[in-house]
Amino acid sequence: MSELRWNPLLKTYTMVASNRQGRPNMPKDWCPFCPGSGKVPDHYDVLVYPNDFPALSPTPPEPEVEGTDLYQVAKSYGKCEVILYSPEHNTTVPELSVAHLTKLVNLWAERTTEIAKDEKVKYIFPFENRGEVVGVTMPHPHGQIYGYPFVPLKLKIELDNCKEHYAKYGSDMLGDMNKEELKFGKRIIAENDTFLVYLPYFTDFPYGIFIVHKSLRGSLTQFSDKEKHDLAAILKNATGALDTLFDKPFPYMMCIHQTPVNSPEYADCDKYYRFHIEFYPPLRDANRVKFYASSETGAWAAANTRAVEETAEELRIAYKKFTEKNI
Repeated sequence: MSELRWNPLLKTYTMVASNRQGRPNMPKDWCPFCPGSGKVPDHYDVLVYPNDFPALSPTPPEPEVEGTDLYQVAKSYGKCEVILYSPEHNTTVPELSVAHLTKLVNLWAERTTEIAKDEKVKYIFPFENRGEVVGVTMPHPHGQIYGYPFVPLKLKIELDNCKEHYAKYGSDMLGDMNKEELKFGKRIIAENDTFLVYLPYFTDFPYGIFIVHKSLRGSLTQFSDKEKHDLAAILKNATGALDTLFDKPFPYMMCIHQTPVNSPEYADCDKYYRFHIEFYPPLRDANRVKFYASSETGAWAAANTRAVEETAEELRIAYKKFTEKNI
């Protein structure tokens, strides 16, 4: 079964993808993403790989349920791709060179451009899940890109609030967040010519860093070569800081937020919405997980178990330690 079911309470779709139940746990001595598997080229740096268990497809089946006026149903149209970061099975993002990670950023931009050519796609979302605690069954370094036939609700709320902020103040909200964080200073982790890394005032994860563009760029497709290089460098160092924090691989969800595509209601969003990356790292200390429990999940009432002014200092120290080792 693969279909989109309308949630009238929240005015958004739930993707039903029972085919994903069939995802196997890979044997420890074989990986389809490694050269020699017969599934990928013998030589590659970064690579687009078709998702074997897609939640969305350009050739979706007919829905298996019949919709009603209240419970609407739609085909699970869209795009799901796997992005392989490296042919090396046991490497991680902070272990890759900036030059290599720049190739990854270029691939994200290329796929964003290509997927956007499909006018049925409304939002393109590159992301990475890392670690068993967030459900990863394939340890080979990789992320994914989804092309949704709708603007997902969280992104819609962000976009609408940024649009409202622009109408009220004449400035983009994420840019004003940058100014606020720079003025306060204590939540800033690092920066380079193009990006700021900080723990936002409101983040609900103790180590939930944001990487935010310093200029009003909405999409990866708008980046110069310099900006792509700077994103690669800040990604390497930010993920390296997380790993350095507890001296072990830090699980995370990395979510790239950019402007919608083929969406007339957001035709002017380049004026008010800024590219940024949100991290959701589910550890609250070295050995304890921060779970999204009833309040967070059922009421969307987020709770952070640590003050980010304290955790930011820990991350700054870890960031400095990592970068000094990798000069």
